[in-house]
Amino acid sequence: MKKLSIVIPCYNESGSLPNLVQVSREACGAREDVEFIFVDNGSSDGTQEIFKSLLAKPENAFAHLMHVPINQGYGYGILQGLLIAEGEVLAWTHADLQTDPKDVIIAFDQFGNHLALGQMMVKGERNGRGLFDVFFTASMSVISSFLLGSKLWDVNAQPKMFHRSFMKYLDVAPHDFSLDLYVLFVANKLKIPIKNYPVFFSKRKFGVAKGGGSLKGKYKLIKRTITYIIELRKDILKGKR
Repeated sequence: MKKLSIVIPCYNESGSLPNLVQVSREACGAREDVEFIFVDNGSSDGTQEIFKSLLAKPENAFAHLMHVPINQGYGYGILQGLLIAEGEVLAWTHADLQTDPKDVIIAFDQFGNHLALGQMMVKGERNGRGLFDVFFTASMSVISSFLLGSKLWDVNAQPKMFHRSFMKYLDVAPHDFSLDLYVLFVANKLKIPIKNYPVFFSKRKFGVAKGGGSLKGKYKLIKRTITYIIELRKDILKGKR
């Protein structure tokens, strides 16, 4: 069994894939206890073919490809990757390389013993962002925390990392960007300590942001998040969560 599995969902990220695989390979190094799982999340830009070509090379044996034929959401792609993961500790991060995959391994080496015992969840806390993005994140964190009665901060920061036993709580997890919020909410409810790990947040070099990168994206993210929070509150009041 691998000690750590890192899932990276990719939706129409063809321009960044060679760099993504290279950076991930360098992060993994000669380690045999770490695996990367790249998820082609229903892409329409040739992502699957590019991945097959890249991962056929012997030096990229550290990684596997999961193909999702039809995109059903960011969260769905992650969950599909987690289902084939072999690691004792599971994690995910983004394909845009705004946060370095190496951060996942560094955090694992620092907190691996606690993670392996299920005593902790680790999440990123983004540094190096603009004031507007920081304000947006802080505002959404306050709103989400107030509406759910749960301490939530920098919800969409990467990576997320936890013991594989946590998977049993993801059967009813949302299939969109609310997955990040859901896992933090559940961890708080179960009283699993959440350790924030500082990561440097850089600019996207390839592709287009799928979440809250632009003003339009932020508006959509706010709308989706608030809608999901209302649904989650209703389930809580009904005793379903």
